[in-house]
Amino acid sequence: MNSKHRKVLAAVFADPVSGSIAWADIEGILVAVGCRVIEGAGSRVRFEKDGLIASFHRPHPEKEAKRYQVRDAREFLSKLGVEP
Repeated sequence: MNSKHRKVLAAVFADPVSGSIAWADIEGILVAVGCRVIEGAGSRVRFEKDGLIASFHRPHPEKEAKRYQVRDAREFLSKLGVEP
């Protein structure tokens, strides 16, 4: 995980939940920690690691993740044992 990933990870775990984190940055963190990306139909995407799966819809037309998506990503990263 590089320094940009660590900064985004800190933003994901910050309170209050930010609504200005780019979804691509969150995907970058998930890939950096070893998650496999499973593309679904439309904007659906799943991330799998060690038998744990998280499902998301990519935000559109905006590029920023919604607050609930940041919370869900935070919960998934915690389950994987990844925290800032």
